[in-house]
Amino acid sequence: MNSVNFLLTNTDITYEIRMEIKRLGRPIPDLMISKTDVGKSRNYSRNFNSSVYERFKWLCGCPKRNKLFCFICLVMGGNLSAWIQEGNVGKGRHKATA
Repeated sequence: MNSVNFLLTNTDITYEIRMEIKRLGRPIPDLMISKTDVGKSRNYSRNFNSSVYERFKWLCGCPKRNKLFCFICLVMGGNLSAWIQEGNVGKGRHKATA
């Protein structure tokens, strides 16, 4: 089961199901995310590196959406921030990194 997609598409998830998803652990798939930045003298290409999961223990991925999410926010619900709605990485620091 893709727990990230399940949590994003179902609004009436019981506490017991959320705790089971938490117990199973965060999904850490190898994603195909890349970005090209334009510099003054050349273009720079950045690619996803799965070692980011070790640096940020709250981070999880969704292979179906090819995006990163905050696992804690997804499982516990609450504020529908950009991290939950869009898998918004790179838009500032997440509270859990402080």
